[in-house]
Amino acid sequence: MATNKALVEEMVSHMSGAGDVRFRAMFGEWGVYCDDKFVAIIGDDQLFVKPSAADGAYAGDCQSVPPYPGANEYWLVPKTKWQDSEWLGSFIQDTAAALPLPKKKK
Repeated sequence: MATNKALVEEMVSHMSGAGDVRFRAMFGEWGVYCDDKFVAIIGDDQLFVKPSAADGAYAGDCQSVPPYPGANEYWLVPKTKWQDSEWLGSFIQDTAAALPLPKKKK
């Protein structure tokens, strides 16, 4: 089930305090980037945040599950946290800060 773009735009708007947050279509769902780092997947009307060293402060509110069959586990953010802009923005910002910059293409 593909996620509606309007829902993606709404979720990303709640992440705006994290920095330069953008999204793009990927494999029928959506990838979320913060400061040019891939930080989350929005798929099947759910938000999955990439695991990182920043997990400790947020893991208690989330469940570790794969976003699609065969994938590594991500943090599934409960719907009750989607509109908590302060919490969600901090989670995305801290995740981006803990992840390395993407490797430059040759």
